[in-house]
Amino acid sequence: MQAVELIRKKRNGEALTTEEINWLVEQYTQERIPDYQMAAWLMAVCWRGMDDRETSDLTLAMARSGEQLRVRERLSPVVDKHSTGGVGDKVTLAVAPLVAACGVAVAKMTGRGLGHTGGTVDKLESISGLRTALTREEFLSILERHGLVLAGQSADLAPADGKMYALRDVTATVESIPLIAASIMSKKLAVGASHLLLDVKVGAGAFMKTQEQAHELARIMVEIGQRAGLYTEAAVTAMEQPLGRAVGNALEMAEAIAVLRGEGPADSSQLCRHEAAELLVMTGAATTRSEAEQRVQKAIESGHALAKLAEVCEAQGGDPRQVERPERLPRAPVIKMLTAPRSGYIAAIHAERLGLTAMRLGAGRFKKGDPVDHRTGLLLQAKVGDYLQAGDPLVEIHARSEEECAAVHQELLACYRWSEAPVSSGPLIYEVLRPSQDGAL
Repeated sequence: MQAVELIRKKRNGEALTTEEINWLVEQYTQERIPDYQMAAWLMAVCWRGMDDRETSDLTLAMARSGEQLRVRERLSPVVDKHSTGGVGDKVTLAVAPLVAACGVAVAKMTGRGLGHTGGTVDKLESISGLRTALTREEFLSILERHGLVLAGQSADLAPADGKMYALRDVTATVESIPLIAASIMSKKLAVGASHLLLDVKVGAGAFMKTQEQAHELARIMVEIGQRAGLYTEAAVTAMEQPLGRAVGNALEMAEAIAVLRGEGPADSSQLCRHEAAELLVMTGAATTRSEAEQRVQKAIESGHALAKLAEVCEAQGGDPRQVERPERLPRAPVIKMLTAPRSGYIAAIHAERLGLTAMRLGAGRFKKGDPVDHRTGLLLQAKVGDYLQAGDPLVEIHARSEEECAAVHQELLACYRWSEAPVSSGPLIYEVLRPSQDGAL
């Protein structure tokens, strides 16, 4: 085979065979195909797309390009949960210990934040001493001993994805839905859980801006899971405004802890409980939705879910006292309240712009490798649909300096749209896609 022939074939809108896709991924991973040829093929995929079989073949080839953990060979069931990313999305931090406290093992490898979306690893690392860079042996040992592990992404898993993503990032080929699906699912298949729940965010603060895009991404990822023998469900959830009230690493960690105490904001608590219950039903740990919801509620009320988070944080070198007393988490030296400039109902909070503002305060990265300041961020005092009088608290700014705090005032105010009339916040969960018995969605 020759790479140029596969580039030409995809450019012309033809489907590649399984053998051709396997060869292309293997040769590129082994650096026998240069970046410029892979970049040309990726652009051809962006223009011409891939069918479901091609996308599944690409995903499997990428998953097999490196180490495979096969965690379901050690524990069963063992679940994984992934979000496509948004602003204020701390759901994994609460769902994982909730599910583990209900007796279902959770093996989670997660990433760092980039741009306006936060990363679960950065939020976890706001806990003093907590290590997310675990060896294979540490990952498996903690999982077997505690039924939960929360680790950073290993470069040894799906290395083809790492190489291809770096190339996509600089060649304007990030937005292709088949390539996004293959990137996400290749890492999930390499971990090797028995069940996977995907949270596909849609809206201003998400990578998927329309429900049509989000549905298609969710659909193809469920299809890939079906073809690969990984039971997969996907929830399409709202990301027009930030989720919950906290945006920023230590602030979001504190909110996740509040959810586990039964004290979190309504929207983040609702989504965390929904996804935890969904995982219990998926795995057969609960036979009905009602039973699953009752078990989740009991795990919160008994303190078992919070204790599970503290337990695994300590196992990974973190200070469990910061979980038990989140006021011990890092705090910014400058904390100021920005007030409402007018009276009215909040009609919209632009999640992406607000996330970019938090990033400028130090909570996120402009480029890969940038440090983050775990202390900085924003605490929303009101959400869409709330009525405020002029001068009421709007958003609390957590900054490194008075100058940085003052610099974002106008930027923050521009994130809000106001209405004289009452406004509804809209649904939190749009749909849940599941595989059917005959293999169709």
